[in-house]
Amino acid sequence: QIQLVESGGGLVQAGGSLRLSCAASGRTFSNYVVGWLRQAPGKEREFVAAISWSGGATYYPNSVKGRFTISRDNAKNTVNLQMNSLKPEDTAVYYCAARAAGLLTRNTRDYDYWGQGTQVTVSS
Repeated sequence: QIQLVESGGGLVQAGGSLRLSCAASGRTFSNYVVGWLRQAPGKEREFVAAISWSGGATYYPNSVKGRFTISRDNAKNTVNLQMNSLKPEDTAVYYCAARAAGLLTRNTRDYDYWGQGTQVTVSS
């Protein structure tokens, strides 16, 4: 198993940028598909981005495509989420999640390991 810890959340004005990081324990991180998911108050958890074990494939919903970029550095056991052109509707707790090697997925139940989450707040 692995452990995930998110960082980088905070308060930003609309149109600004934030970079979230997910640090994983162990040396097997490269074998996992990693995703970012978010949850706003009163709403269901929503898929944001996913990246393959090699970093060669990424997957985004239309709501963030073109604004968010997921990347990974397996040597550092780190996955990042660069968020640009932030909107108030992006406000949520952002979670890093991982699953054993497989297809990229947007289904929250497909992820096996979760971080504690980091708060992102975008003001108008």
